[in-house]
Order: sequence, then structure tokens, then C-alpha cells
Amino acid sequence: MPEIKKINFLKDVIGIETVFASAKKPKNTDSLNFETLKSQVLKCNKCRLAQTRTNIVFGEGNINARLMLVGEGPGFDEDKQGRPFVGKAGKLLDKIINAMTLTRDDVYIANIVKCRPPENRNPFDDEIRACIGYLHKQIKMINPEVIVCLGSVATNSLLNIKASITKIRGKFCSFQNIKVMPTYHPAYLLRNESMKKFVWEDMKEVMKELDLKK
Repeated sequence: MPEIKKINFLKDVIGIETVFASAKKPKNTDSLNFETLKSQVLKCNKCRLAQTRTNIVFGEGNINARLMLVGEGPGFDEDKQGRPFVGKAGKLLDKIINAMTLTRDDVYIANIVKCRPPENRNPFDDEIRACIGYLHKQIKMINPEVIVCLGSVATNSLLNIKASITKIRGKFCSFQNIKVMPTYHPAYLLRNESMKKFVWEDMKEVMKELDLKK
């Protein structure tokens, strides 16, 4: 039996829970090919976002991850540091990940577009089309068991649909035979704290799927 460790759920994030995690044997993703893809992305000039970016935000985390989290694109802090989800929304995302008995080292975090849209606007359709192929390659290489889409832009772009996140969240969808859980973006939760409880309900479904037990 794998060792099970108890982790106190962060009461000030979403609610009061106690959760447990069990270890899983990692897969063996080809790290050389992943670094080759990263080097390609870091030189990308496919769309107008290349003209205004400070840094490309390729993504980070465990390339053998069972869980992948996908946002829409980098913000101000991410553009400055070249890392995904490092601002206020990123700190909240870290707390949610920790509440699931995981850390950033266990998951992989990426975005639909790799460069910051000016003034943090939503990426335009042509920008998404120019960039999303990189994300598709990341997903294929990592081959996670579950993808969590953070917000409507990430959900609609990855699944190639037009749907309200309010209506689709909490229900598993599928992308290339990988289960996808749409939920609210952490930035939205910072503005609407009452919605945190719904995100936690969604994450509990992800935990069940990954056998991360309470």
C-alpha cells in the first residue's frame, strides 16, 4: 500500500476539509523532446503578441504530471518573470493545488497563448490559432489523466466550443481522450469570493478521478 499523508485544507481559501494523497508511479515523458519544443516556442514570432511581450511563458511543472492546469494567457507578473500564474491569481491557484494534496512540482501549468495580450485583454481568435498548437504538443507529450481549464477562454479554446463557463463548469468533457474539467479562473475568484465553493466542488471531482482521497 502506498503511504498516505494527511494535509489540512486551507480554511481561508474555499472551505473546511481534510484531504489525503497517495503516491503514483510517474510516467516517462521524453524530456529531450520537451526541451526541443520549449526552444521552438521561445523563438516564436507567429502573431502580434510577439511585438509587445517581455517574456514568453512556456509553462512549468512536472512533465510526467497526471494533472495539467490551463489558463488563457500570461498577465503582467507572468510576462515579467516568464512563469505562469505568479501574481495574485497564481497565489490563489497554488492554494487550490495544495488543498488537492498536490504542489506545483506535481502538476503542469500552461496557457492557451504563451505571450501576454496587451492590458491583459482576452487573446484574439487569430492569436489563439497561432499559438494553441504548442499547447496541443505539450498535452500530447505530458499525456495527463485530467486537464483543468481555468476560465471560459481556456475551456472554449481547448475544446473548440462556445459555452458559458457557468453552464459547463463541474462537468467532465473530453479532449483527445483526456478528461477535462472546466472551472472558474482564479482571477475571477478574487473578484467573486462566493464562487470559491463551486471551484472546490469541481476540484473534488478531479480528486476522485485521480484517486486523491480525503
